[in-house]
Amino acid sequence: MKIDTGDTGFMLLCSSLVMLMTPGLAFFYGGLVGRKNVLAIMIQSFVSMGWTTVLWWAFGFSLCFSGSLDKGTDFHGVFGNFDWAFLRGIALDTPSPINAGIPMFVFFGYQMMFAIITPALITGAFANRVTFKAYMLFLTGWLVLVYFPFVHMIWGGGILAKWGVLDFAGGIVVHNIAGIAALASVLYVGKRTVADRGPHSIPLVALGTGLLWFGWYGFNAGSEFRVDSVTAVAFINTDLAASFAGVAWLAMDWMTTRRPKFLGLLTGAVAGLATITPAAGYVSPATACLIGVIAGVVCFYAVALKNKLGWDDALDVWGVHGVGGFIGIILCGVFATTAFNPAGVDGLLRGNTHFFLMQCAAVAISSVWAFVVTLGMLWLIDKLTPVRVADATEKVGLDEGLHGERAYLEDAI
Repeated sequence: MKIDTGDTGFMLLCSSLVMLMTPGLAFFYGGLVGRKNVLAIMIQSFVSMGWTTVLWWAFGFSLCFSGSLDKGTDFHGVFGNFDWAFLRGIALDTPSPINAGIPMFVFFGYQMMFAIITPALITGAFANRVTFKAYMLFLTGWLVLVYFPFVHMIWGGGILAKWGVLDFAGGIVVHNIAGIAALASVLYVGKRTVADRGPHSIPLVALGTGLLWFGWYGFNAGSEFRVDSVTAVAFINTDLAASFAGVAWLAMDWMTTRRPKFLGLLTGAVAGLATITPAAGYVSPATACLIGVIAGVVCFYAVALKNKLGWDDALDVWGVHGVGGFIGIILCGVFATTAFNPAGVDGLLRGNTHFFLMQCAAVAISSVWAFVVTLGMLWLIDKLTPVRVADATEKVGLDEGLHGERAYLEDAI
């Protein structure tokens, strides 16, 4: 193969940006919980950086990207095979499947960063009440039974790709399945017995948001896998949607509470980022602005609905990522246009009803799959080891109760 140094360098940079998002998520979630549970929520993101990498190298990458439905070399279009397990058969001159000018090793690394952050998103839902042993089993099982199949089905030449489903950077593959799994987790684990008094450090949340927003340029623009005009559009669309969503959520907060809330601005920006993700490389900048406004308003009301129903989704993972990913896939089906991506398709507004229906079907399937499998997996894990921490541990805080550490030493100078 002949390496395209420009595209390869760009993808290495994007891989680094996406990697930075997981520590950013840890700070985002860490600031949102109380002082006694900061380390417990942060370690759940950081440990994914280690353990998910091990699984990805061992067999995850192979299950996602080896084999295809068209060639009859995968498992019914749902899983790949084990041809590339342990990076077997991949050499320096092996090209990536999307851009032959980029080495397979770079593609492996870039996709690994997506695998790392996706299960970490779920952890915000069951903050302050899940044992670390159960979380490690959950992390492993959820990757294998939920994340790997949807990567293969959509990005790895599987059955949803055969249907014509498009997901530019992870509306289904990342946000929808993580958000729906979060909802299932909340319903299974139940409410916290010790009330959290709210975010202990909004500056930490702001730091996390900044890192997430910065890394998201690699998340979305990098999903073009080359440097061209679509890359530029995806980059701009990412920023526009986040900005419009943040302002929309801020306005909703201001109207309902009579105060402009910084936390609302930050949460809205993340909702906009999640919602534009599946459509970033398929729609116009003007549409990205509209998607941002829709994301800010719809996700705001989704969180309000969650509160009304009494679901203890501690950090609003369902309302932001689950709902954001869901509506992002639907809106991609409505607004996609070949005028801004000749390699894409036209959506409902341009007369392509079939594509819109396929997007709707795919996100419905992903929602049911993620919900049912997550519930079943938590039930099984609970048979092996308690999923929920003891009341005494929850009272003292998971930092000290589970990990024997404290984020803040009150008696320190």
